[in-house]
Amino acid sequence: MFSAVLFAIAIVALAQFALYYWRAVLSGVASQPISNRVLEAAQIKESGLCAADFQKLLSLLNLTPQLRGKGSNLRLIRVYYNFVGKLAQLFGALSPAVAVWSEQERALCARYTAVQVDRRLEANLAQVASIRSC
Repeated sequence: MFSAVLFAIAIVALAQFALYYWRAVLSGVASQPISNRVLEAAQIKESGLCAADFQKLLSLLNLTPQLRGKGSNLRLIRVYYNFVGKLAQLFGALSPAVAVWSEQERALCARYTAVQVDRRLEANLAQVASIRSC
């Protein structure tokens, strides 16, 4: 019995660590600068990047092909974005803090997606340049 409780506590601690690590990676990537060409293509301003821009940036990501390796479809980011949106719908009216937090998290997802679009565009431009130099 004691070993089962200890095992359950270890699993919960490991899951919590994994969640915090994933959130730290998400924040780290989202803090990188976004090029002006991505912002212009999405028709947004960097200072005005908000949660509503997530769908625009996601469609822009789908328009940019992945020339090297397996493409990133951001499935986990979409799930997190939708989950936080559902939390805001359920508890946002009860607590304004939840509404503010969910808006910040969804804006973080939008910023992460913008950085991924920028990375993919840079990789594609580098691939094209290497093909032209041959």
